[in-house]
Amino acid sequence: MRTAMGVWRWRRNPLRRPTDLFEAWVAFAALVCVLVVAPAIGWVAGLRVDGTLQQAAHEQRQERHLVPAVVLRPASESATSADTDADASASVGVSASASASASADTSAPRTSPHRTQIVASWTAPDGSSHQGTVPAAEEPPRPGERFRIWTDARGRLVGQPLDPSAAMFHAGMAGLAAAICVATLVETVRRLVVRRLMHRRYIRLDRAWAAAGPDWGRAGAGS
Repeated sequence: MRTAMGVWRWRRNPLRRPTDLFEAWVAFAALVCVLVVAPAIGWVAGLRVDGTLQQAAHEQRQERHLVPAVVLRPASESATSADTDADASASVGVSASASASASADTSAPRTSPHRTQIVASWTAPDGSSHQGTVPAAEEPPRPGERFRIWTDARGRLVGQPLDPSAAMFHAGMAGLAAAICVATLVETVRRLVVRRLMHRRYIRLDRAWAAAGPDWGRAGAGS
């Protein structure tokens, strides 16, 4: 900041070196970039990310549906069942292996809480019936209880759609990160330029000393 103010104070200073003025202008330009350009870029980046995420959230809300499901039985009772749909076979295998390992060692302490897996049935928005393994909505699950799950139009299990407020939060974080990156880049460039200028100053000082230094104190040398 002090170097940037030197642009005005050094404009008529007789001791001013060309590199001093150049360094001051570099500092002033870096200050403008940090205070103006970086926030502007962060704002634009945040708007673009927000637009993309909001569009994705809108598409997910259009493609995903909250449908009612009915609890049939705990997943441990359906490890050998052959009536599970193909779209839920992977999750059935994972839940069956987890249930088998849990039942094999019931005395082992739980390191982290987890939701009970159950077998449920539901009707897809297109009218097709499905059955698969899903996490229980309540503990303990009881056969016949109803809850709701997210599926696509064909009844396949999907995650909850992206919330618009969450999309806005992520966009804000992306914009902030972009602004910080730009400001960091600007400061890095400024430091590199100043370092280069200091190197040039030392070289010129060494040359001036080599030219005038050996004659200092000698009679008739004019020093």
